[in-house]
Amino acid sequence: MRLGLDVMGGDYAPDVVIEGAVDTLGSLSADDKIVLIGDENLILDKLAGLGVDPLLFEIVHASQVIEMGEHPAKAYSQKKNSSIAVGFGLLKSDLIDGFYSAGNTGAMLVGASYTVNVIPGVLRPALITKVPSITGKYSVMLDVGLNPDCKPDVLLQYARLGSIYAHHILGIENPTVGLLNIGAEENKGTSAVRAAYEMMKEDPQINFHGNIEGNSLFHDGMTDVIVCDGFVGNIVLKQAEAFFTIYRKRNLKDSFFELLDFENIGGTPVIGINANVIIGHGNSSRKAIKNMILQTKSVVQVNLAQKIKEEI
Repeated sequence: MRLGLDVMGGDYAPDVVIEGAVDTLGSLSADDKIVLIGDENLILDKLAGLGVDPLLFEIVHASQVIEMGEHPAKAYSQKKNSSIAVGFGLLKSDLIDGFYSAGNTGAMLVGASYTVNVIPGVLRPALITKVPSITGKYSVMLDVGLNPDCKPDVLLQYARLGSIYAHHILGIENPTVGLLNIGAEENKGTSAVRAAYEMMKEDPQINFHGNIEGNSLFHDGMTDVIVCDGFVGNIVLKQAEAFFTIYRKRNLKDSFFELLDFENIGGTPVIGINANVIIGHGNSSRKAIKNMILQTKSVVQVNLAQKIKEEI
């Protein structure tokens, strides 16, 4: 398995990214290889400083960087030798099995949509994340930021995509699906959400359990799959991060709140495209990079993109 890492992506790149990659080596098998994509001289200097043999990695030189503040589509098209563009090129050519970056999210999404392309039949790809419950069980939520305004048929397909992910990644048989809403009643919510409800309850491909309210999140009663548009999902995701920040600042100790630490998850998979792509938080730490790599490995191991192709 060959896992591509954008060394130049993130607020603390390249140092923290390379450190996270080094930390991952002990968790990989002999058949796994991390491909470091970025400025070769910077990579070699950092590995030398850490006392790490560069032969433990494969290094692919990329002379350009897409900065966080750049226009995603414009930068991606103009910077052909950026670490992100080179990474997607390797992915498209099947020279790596998965690609992950904590860099410019917009540029990653441009590459995902226009280099490796959306799976035929998928209306819109989505960002998906795990949501912990107080019992330690995980659910998944989508979309969490890619499509802020979704039509009913897109929300319906998110239910299917989320079910596939929950089955193959979390190992849940026949996962339950809930539609995130402002009330449990059928007639609650926006016109798009109400229409999606009607479509979901008639769809035999999903195990639909109706609406789920915000106060059911993080409890053991939440459904295995939580469907919402990217506007709502991103707010929920950032709010959870805010609660964890408050918890940490107050020096509280509770095992559940540790599960809200994005560093333990590492990144957010893009599902619905023809390859395995993980997007990390811009301020990812060494620990987050390590977990992002390990999450990419788990996605590649089950060949998630192929599973979605088969079921869609």
